[in-house]
Amino acid sequence: MKVWATNKGNFSKTIDFLKNANNNVLPVLHAAGQKGVEALRNATPKDTQLAASSWGYTIDGGDGNYSITFHNYDIEGGYNVAILIQYGHGTGTGGYVAGRDFINPALQPIFDNLADDIWKEINR
Repeated sequence: MKVWATNKGNFSKTIDFLKNANNNVLPVLHAAGQKGVEALRNATPKDTQLAASSWGYTIDGGDGNYSITFHNYDIEGGYNVAILIQYGHGTGTGGYVAGRDFINPALQPIFDNLADDIWKEINR
């Protein structure tokens, strides 16, 4: 059995649409980054005010492949305080402080809405 397919024309309209969509995505990602920083700030335990106020984000990538990375710049004794809170840590006296998952619940609503927000922006 043989199957034949032919094509006339080109994909210029599709390519133009995707290039335009690529430009529209960055503002949505920055908005998500800002919302994420605010959510992390609010979710970080208040007795660690420096850690709560030390959140930031970066957006990397291009050509339709982007990532948002959230950073916390509160480093004490060579260790990132937010990571110590999230996963737990040993103490200098032999004890252990259990981790408290505050990052994932704070960011989940942001990520849940991100795909919809990008789709809406692309189709505007």
